Amino acid sequence: MQENTCQSISLPGDTPIAQWYQLHAIPLLAYVRQHVPSREDAEDIVVEAFIAALEQKNFSPYALTEQEQLAWLRRVAYHKCVDLHRRSARRSAVPMEEATGMLLEDERLSPDQVALRHENSEVLHLWLNQLPEHYQTIVRLRFANGMRSTEISQILNKSEGAVRVMLSRALNILRGLYIKQSEKNNHEAQ
Repeated sequence: MQENTCQSISLPGDTPIAQWYQLHAIPLLAYVRQHVPSREDAEDIVVEAFIAALEQKNFSPYALTEQEQLAWLRRVAYHKCVDLHRRSARRSAVPMEEATGMLLEDERLSPDQVALRHENSEVLHLWLNQLPEHYQTIVRLRFANGMRSTEISQILNKSEGAVRVMLSRALNILRGLYIKQSEKNNHEAQ
């Protein structure tokens, strides 16, 4: 299925800002679409990038070449994409089918088992929050958003190898926290 793209048409009465938007909106949207899953999110980010430019007190797009303007807008849009992924990782939306399955599964468990599952989930979130922010971001993008290393590397502007190393280190830290907690629980039980 092809996405509809509108052509940039500059009308004689357009303001310089409207002409500037029309000049860069389509290439910027194409760039952002490579980094976010939905067209709506991409469109929002494009608008946010232009608003950020207009709100910048010492920024004048006319002092830059067209290529420099687009590069600046891309940099702002990139940071907006990262912010979007961080927000969505914190939100961790679950598809309706999966949520229904989880509720049905919870009904089959005893109250003690449900409480234990929730307690384990809370502990995991506490441990995640102890990680450095860049590790938290990678773990959430990988496991909460189900993204692959190639997608994460594009979003974070890092190599796939660097993403894999960072993910491995984050998981090793979490594993270490889990082992330490298990040893503490075993020691207290004795």
